[in-house]
Amino acid sequence: MRALISVSDKTGIVEFAQGLVALGWEIVSTGGTFKQLQEAGVSAVEISEVTKFPEMFDGRVKTLNPYIHGGILHRRDEPLHVKTAHEHGIRGIDLVCVNLYPFKETIAKTDDFDTIIENIDIGGPAMVRSAAKNFQDVLIVTDVLDYDAVLEALKEGADSLAFRRGLMIKAFEHTGAYDAMIANYMNERFNGGFGAKQFIVGTKAFDTRYGENPHQKGALYEFDYFFSNNFKALKGEASFNNMTDIHGAVKIAAAFGEAPAVSIIKHANPCGFAIKNTLLESYTEALKCDPVSAFGGVVAINGKLDKALAEKINEIFIEVIIAANVDEDALAVFESKKRIKIFTQESPYLVLSNDAYDFKHIDGGFVYQEADAVGEDEVTNAEQKSARKASVQEFADLEIAYKVASLTKSNCVVYVKDSMMVGIGMGMTSRVDAGKCALLKAKEMGLEVAGCAMASEAFFPFRDSVDAAAKAGVKAIIQPGGSIRDNEVIAAADEHGMALYFTGIRHFLH
Repeated sequence: MRALISVSDKTGIVEFAQGLVALGWEIVSTGGTFKQLQEAGVSAVEISEVTKFPEMFDGRVKTLNPYIHGGILHRRDEPLHVKTAHEHGIRGIDLVCVNLYPFKETIAKTDDFDTIIENIDIGGPAMVRSAAKNFQDVLIVTDVLDYDAVLEALKEGADSLAFRRGLMIKAFEHTGAYDAMIANYMNERFNGGFGAKQFIVGTKAFDTRYGENPHQKGALYEFDYFFSNNFKALKGEASFNNMTDIHGAVKIAAAFGEAPAVSIIKHANPCGFAIKNTLLESYTEALKCDPVSAFGGVVAINGKLDKALAEKINEIFIEVIIAANVDEDALAVFESKKRIKIFTQESPYLVLSNDAYDFKHIDGGFVYQEADAVGEDEVTNAEQKSARKASVQEFADLEIAYKVASLTKSNCVVYVKDSMMVGIGMGMTSRVDAGKCALLKAKEMGLEVAGCAMASEAFFPFRDSVDAAAKAGVKAIIQPGGSIRDNEVIAAADEHGMALYFTGIRHFLH
């Protein structure tokens, strides 16, 4: 039995080759891999002895040869294939261990196009695809994490068709993701990121129990191992809906840097938010906005979940907690609660992947766009349009209201007072209705709106929203501006003695 080994990531390759040799396999290898195996005392045949050609064109051609691909691709159960191989002196290659040139690492460290081009693997994907196509006769190994399992299967005679098929699927995933990465990079570099094809490739992090509903299958796929590195289950199993709610909660809580922010989410919409001196105070104030909706909701904590905060949260039923970090005493508080789920990022503060692009499925395809975010200085640089200037606290409230509104379904209007959200209307067909809904909710909860700040993620098309806000006692407003009736809106703010700021950037979220 012969194995061809040619890897860029040489982690564990010596031990894998040694294991194959111990099982009686002959090793054929290339370039740097061959050299490393030789230095480690592993008996191996250099590829040129098999191909009868030296590596050429600076290594661009070394495995593209009938002695290699014939050895991989000929079917052992087809007499004509076996006869042809024998006539041409082609010996079988029964295992191919290949991982590809480090294209991703290359583009991360250089912009030099010649260097990038040279790190596009050609022979590697060809060998992987050949071996994967003939998986019934050839084991294809592309993942260093599979080395031990392959050796064990060979040792125990357990390299069944199902086992080989699993390696085959992984191999095509490997080459598919590699080619997608190259195509996306080239489109990013030369077509502004929007080429004729768009490839979205994720790695499965885990299966969810089901999708949005029990009759649907579901799973979480991640980019660049973000969740593998920044998401740990401490209690319970995350569902599909949990993950979409966690997404909304973390986006809002993490939008304020290192501030002790707490957001509460229900069905992907915020129903509470506050930034106070401590996380316990922040949660207590955030809950006041809508404790009815918070029941069974998701709480995101931009810092540590400690025992005191855990005891406060435990006063009502919260389904999910996502915290930057969690201490053992806090976990003990929920030990007897079977339904609560607790997750952590194991970091000082909540972190975001800050993906460069965003996409949404629609029937028949998906729409794709550059990701939206509120700029670091967007609120700070907002243009004062009114005669009155916001106070320091009002301006802090404007920032909170504006960020929450920008991260919530349109149409959205948010009211904030003393760094606590007191009302929110979201996902409405009318911006006026969104404002009214928020005020009605605040009234139901007995929250004081007078003196608060208000934000909208898009412009007010008419002055009626400003008039309604003034009647409720709003003292400061922030919005993008851009309406043909902006002058009427500004005039209304001045009539009511309100502070009014325009950011110049709309943040629709549909």
